[in-house]
Amino acid sequence: MRPRCYKSSDGGCGAGTVVVSRLKMGEMEEAEHITTDVPSQKCPLVCDPASHGSAERDRLLTGPVFTNPVCKVYRFQTVDNKWMLVREQMEECTLSFSVPKQLLLLYMQEDMSRVQDLKELGELSPHWDNLRKEVITRYAGIISSYQETLAEMEKITGPSFKPSCCKAQKSLEFVPINLHTQRMRVTCPRKTDASYDIVTVGAPAAHFQGFKGGGLQRLLNRHESEKKSFSTAYQCIYYSPEHTAKAQEVLSSVSLLQPLITSLADQLLQAAQERSSPGLREALRNLSDKTEQFVHTLKDELVKSALLALHAARPGYVSKNQKTPRHDQSPARTPADKTTTTCNNVDDSIPHHKEFDEEEWDRVWASVAKCLNCVIAVVDKLAEEDDHNDEQQRVAEQQLADVITSHNPGDWREQLCPLVARLKECVTEVVDKAKRAVTFVLLQEAACSIPQGFLLQQRRDVVFSQALAVLACGFVMRLYAGMQDKGFLKQLHLVGLVAQFESLLSTYSEEIGMLEDMEVGISDLQRVVFKITEAKTGELGDIQPVVRGRRDHFTVEVPLPGPAFQNMPEEIKEGKLLRVFPVLFNVGINEQQTLAERFGDISLQERINQKNFEMLEFYYKSLSEKVPHECLPCFQSQTEIKELLETLGQNVVTKRRKNVEILCIASAICRRLNGIRFTSCKSAKDRTSMSVTLEQCALLRDEHQLSKDFFMRALDCMRSRLSHGDFGRWEDPEAGAAIENKPTSRHFYPIALLLVSSHLLVVWLILSLVFLLAKYQ
Repeated sequence: MRPRCYKSSDGGCGAGTVVVSRLKMGEMEEAEHITTDVPSQKCPLVCDPASHGSAERDRLLTGPVFTNPVCKVYRFQTVDNKWMLVREQMEECTLSFSVPKQLLLLYMQEDMSRVQDLKELGELSPHWDNLRKEVITRYAGIISSYQETLAEMEKITGPSFKPSCCKAQKSLEFVPINLHTQRMRVTCPRKTDASYDIVTVGAPAAHFQGFKGGGLQRLLNRHESEKKSFSTAYQCIYYSPEHTAKAQEVLSSVSLLQPLITSLADQLLQAAQERSSPGLREALRNLSDKTEQFVHTLKDELVKSALLALHAARPGYVSKNQKTPRHDQSPARTPADKTTTTCNNVDDSIPHHKEFDEEEWDRVWASVAKCLNCVIAVVDKLAEEDDHNDEQQRVAEQQLADVITSHNPGDWREQLCPLVARLKECVTEVVDKAKRAVTFVLLQEAACSIPQGFLLQQRRDVVFSQALAVLACGFVMRLYAGMQDKGFLKQLHLVGLVAQFESLLSTYSEEIGMLEDMEVGISDLQRVVFKITEAKTGELGDIQPVVRGRRDHFTVEVPLPGPAFQNMPEEIKEGKLLRVFPVLFNVGINEQQTLAERFGDISLQERINQKNFEMLEFYYKSLSEKVPHECLPCFQSQTEIKELLETLGQNVVTKRRKNVEILCIASAICRRLNGIRFTSCKSAKDRTSMSVTLEQCALLRDEHQLSKDFFMRALDCMRSRLSHGDFGRWEDPEAGAAIENKPTSRHFYPIALLLVSSHLLVVWLILSLVFLLAKYQ
């Protein structure tokens, strides 16, 4: 067939030439071979006619989210001697760099806001003031470090992913390793076209910081146990992680609700100005909801006790039990002092001042509710009067209209204005006190964490940044694939999606630390929600996902072009937040895992699998209660999801070496639940590619009747490294100079076995020397 030339999407330059060659039945050859006139340019393979229905989705994705597609096409024989067409497409994801850059900005904004809050605490005693200065200095160091990292990332041009050779590079520590997407499309005679997506990435971990002391899970547990002794040394109150999280939640909530209440109060006055009774009731309903939420947030004993502790930290504070020492005596430590410095219970460790009214805080936040009740009473009165006068307005409509025009428009507003102003004043007063109280809690937590706590926070920021970039990539890919699936969209806004992370890390050596990092990073994704918005324009920049929020809560906004957004369910178009349920299953499969299972400890892997199985089971129960079974995808296998879950649970508790059945069953459950699939190992290369290709061939066998005689041939074909064109880079996304520098041969001698016998070690050294001499002669 004559070659055909294709141009780029903008028509500006030639993209390459596609030559279609003849396929011989039964031979494993590429159905189509791509050549390109531009060496650095990759062009996607032209789809077969049956796959044109998804071309529009691919066009929307390629550019703003995915780029540099690389494609391969195969033809395999089915059990009935027919042929299926299989098309693989791997792409880079622009979110590898986009999400970390946005997170760095948010991290810096949050830390700068925290510094400002610390400065606004007011005058403190010398002890607390010195601690505040030291904490501010630490925050300044983090901000400066993040600014330098962001500046270095802005200079980077080239590929949209970080290769594994850069995993220990500081300027790229927030970027996930080898983040790629892979889609397998299958066209066969006996079943409608199907697509199977998977995201591959290196383990989200702080590779630059190393794993000498372990990973995040171990380091956090160790640090938490040490904080109690630090609190005594720094004369601080020990706050548990739950109290610290609550303080951050209160600070975030009041900062969000105050401007919202102010805006709704102004809307209420505007409705009063317009004498709109329905508008007035609607504005009051919204104002009441947010104000009640505001009051409920502050009705927490932590805020009250923190106010008392802050009062005790002011200059000149004297405990009510403290006595003036005699000249011949050293100052005695009072029970209150001892409690302040040694007690680890928040409620018992608050000193009390005889001149401080402990009920003042209750009166302050209760005044907000009283002001709201006054506003409600006046609005109800105005609305009743307005309803009562309706008949009179019908009788003398023109005359009454003249009266309203000359006198009444300001009546409602004039009656409500003083009450609304008082409500705003009370809210401002409460916010000021609450922010200072919880900021003092966070000051004590930070002071007890110097310096290890700040280093752990940076490590956690790094790991979370990688994990969020991966999750956002998978969510966008899954969303675009399911835009026409009404059942999937219903599941999305009613329950949310399960995101299943498959890890192949061993529980040996430094990979234990990677797995501990990854566990915390995946768990932190529970604080993330997604929101689908309408893109302002069709420009690529306006379709790029946007991250908002702070460390305790992030929202990822995914803009869709106007036509696609209008096809979304009403709940999604109204801005409903969409949840994701991340679960992690790990099974080590390399030779290091063999050593770990025979001589080491695999309790970390067992704990992770058991914990995440329970989370997956909880998700399925929630899904079963809210979403009809018809909304889930259909598969050829008749095994029910409930039965698969039971089998998974049995395998999780079974003591079996390298039980890869856990991963196979978990991936099957994830696909049946419309979930998002991720596969990881240390660098997302060898182990990951083996897992992905095996899963793809298993899908072809189970769902598309791939002939048993073709299974191994198909697997070998997908795993092969072709020597021509871009296909030589397929299995290793980092192909190029890195591959050219790899040694032609490898040593496969297990060092641990050789160390058992000194004689074997000597023999190994001699053989290695002979091999090297022969190689370089």
